[in-house]
Amino acid sequence: MSDVQLAKELKTNMDALKAEIGKVIVGQNEVIHHIILAILSGSHALLIGVPGLAKTLMIHTIAQSLGLDFKRIQFTPDLMPSDILGTEILDENRNFTFIKGPVFSNIILADEINRTPPKTQAALLEAMQEKSVSIANRHFELDKPFFVLATQNPIEQEGTYPLPEAQLDRFMFALKLDYPSFEEEVEIVKNTTVQKEIQLNKVVTKEQILDYQNLLRKVPVADNVVKYAVRLVAKTRPDNPSAPAIVKDYLDWGAGPRASQYLILGAKANALLNGKFSPDIEDVQAVAKAILRHRVLLNYKGEAEGITVEKIIEELL
Repeated sequence: MSDVQLAKELKTNMDALKAEIGKVIVGQNEVIHHIILAILSGSHALLIGVPGLAKTLMIHTIAQSLGLDFKRIQFTPDLMPSDILGTEILDENRNFTFIKGPVFSNIILADEINRTPPKTQAALLEAMQEKSVSIANRHFELDKPFFVLATQNPIEQEGTYPLPEAQLDRFMFALKLDYPSFEEEVEIVKNTTVQKEIQLNKVVTKEQILDYQNLLRKVPVADNVVKYAVRLVAKTRPDNPSAPAIVKDYLDWGAGPRASQYLILGAKANALLNGKFSPDIEDVQAVAKAILRHRVLLNYKGEAEGITVEKIIEELL
C-alpha cells in the first residue's frame, strides 16, 4: 500500500474510531481528538478534570475500540513502584521468578496519577520515555504500541502530590475536561439510567496503529512551519530576547525543546486526521495550547494577578 493510500485509510479508520467512542462518550470531542493525536504520535496524554467527568470511561472505551491490551492502575498513597513494574518472587524451586506488573501492556490507564507519592510516580518515567523497564538487574522492552493515558484531579484538591516537571514533560498533551453542556448532560443522564448494553467494535489492529505511527514520521513539513513552531516555543522563555512583555512579566520559565518536537508531531497527526498530506501553521496552532499549558510555569506575580497560562498562550498565538 502506498503512503497516500495509507493516509486515506488512516483518516477513514480514525473517523470510525471517533464514531465508536461516541456510542459511549457524549461530547468531549476535542479531548478525544487530542488523545487520538497522541496515539498516532506514539506519545502520552494527561487528562485533568474534577471527578465524575468520565475520564476513566473515556480511556477504557478508546482501548476497547483499538483492540489493544489494556491495564488500569489505580494510584493511591500506598502504591509502590513494584506494584506498577512487577517484582521478583521465590518460586517452589527456590529460584527467583520475575512477575510482570501492569506496565507490560499496550495502553496503561494511570488513574488519579497525582494521588501517589513522587517515588511511585517516577516508576513510570523510563517506561514513558524509553518504552522499556529496568528492574532486578534485568532490562525488558515493552510491547509496542505503548501509551500512558493518565487522569488527574485538580492539584487544589486534598491528598494530591503535584507531578514533577520531568514527568509532566513526558506527556505530549495536558487535556482539560470541562463540565458537559446542559443538552449533553441530559443525554448522559438518559443513557446511563436505563438498562442499555453498548457493543463496541474494534476499529483498527495493533499492526495498523504501528503503520500509522511510521507513516506520521514520513509526513513532510515545510521549513516555515518548523520555524514557526520553534519560534512559538522560544517566546515562552522569559530570558529570550524575543519573548513578549506578558511572558517576561508573568512566567518563571518556559517550554523546552521537547515542546517544539511535539508541536510538529501533533501538527502532522492533525493534518492527517483532516485529510491533508502536510501540516501548515494552523495545524501547529490547533495543538499548541494542549502541548504548552503544562510546560510553562507562572511566577508569583502572575498567580497574584489571576493571569492564566491559557491567556498567555493565546497572546503568543
